[in-house]
Amino acid sequence: MRPYPTLLLICLALGCVAPAVATPVASVPDLELTRYAGHWYEIAHLPVSFQRQCAGDITATYALRADGTIAVRNACRTHDGSQVEAEGVARTVEGHPGRLQVRFVPGWLSWVPLVWADYWVVAVDPDYQWAVVGDPDREYLWILSREPSMDAALFARLKARAEAMGYDLAPLVVAAPLR
Repeated sequence: MRPYPTLLLICLALGCVAPAVATPVASVPDLELTRYAGHWYEIAHLPVSFQRQCAGDITATYALRADGTIAVRNACRTHDGSQVEAEGVARTVEGHPGRLQVRFVPGWLSWVPLVWADYWVVAVDPDYQWAVVGDPDREYLWILSREPSMDAALFARLKARAEAMGYDLAPLVVAAPLR
């Protein structure tokens, strides 16, 4: 007996199944930063260490700067009810309008490559009322809205888009009300 049929039978018996192929993570091909700038409410996110202290009222505000970078201010209400903010800067990735890199360390450290994190807008509403942001390694994901809550059906569609790109949303933290 040739080894291939035997190997196939063993694989079938053990439940070997090829993993589902996820759509590659891709940033949106066009992103108008002037429309993207402004105030956003976080609806949900994948858990990340720097948001561990956040209990609610999570927001991000982006402002275009004269030097072509983007000022970033993230804020949230902590578990003890106080407010915490983090200020950073984002830069565009040449040739990829929907890809940004963001840092929250002092400017004098900006030359260090590891201080810049990928921030890819992977889906955005044509009217810039919602956005899905992630990274190519599928470690980070945020669902953002211009409003402090989101329609549950829209939220389900955005989650499905992220899952189709291979994001594991089992640990997703819903940080704002759905309606």
